[in-house]
Amino acid sequence: MLLIRCPYCEEERPELEFRNAGEAHIARSTNIAAESDEDFEKFFFIRSNPKGIIFERWRHIHGCARFFNAVRDTVSDKFVMTYKAGEPKPDLAKIMKTDKPAAVAAEVDPQEEKAKKPAAKRAAQKGDA
Repeated sequence: MLLIRCPYCEEERPELEFRNAGEAHIARSTNIAAESDEDFEKFFFIRSNPKGIIFERWRHIHGCARFFNAVRDTVSDKFVMTYKAGEPKPDLAKIMKTDKPAAVAAEVDPQEEKAKKPAAKRAAQKGDA
């Protein structure tokens, strides 16, 4: 089970206690009525869906019920960090230097790893013979 840290409760809790609330740091127009249909559609429906690091809003529905933001790696589904709503967006370069998710930190191609294992096994067998 995935554990998510609530920055308000200050503890890690099971993912079942939380709900995703979409992309974080989306600025709402000060005059929505003046927006064109295309701009309103972009604001309301269109979100980025990157492969890698994403900033999201989450809600601790079975806990404090508060919204918070999270930095998550979409490849490994690991949470890099969480922070309170209203706090500024963290510097991604600084985060990645200190709290790299395992998939990003290793930067290993899974196909390369598969190729290495049989070679290592053969080398071990030759040494035993």
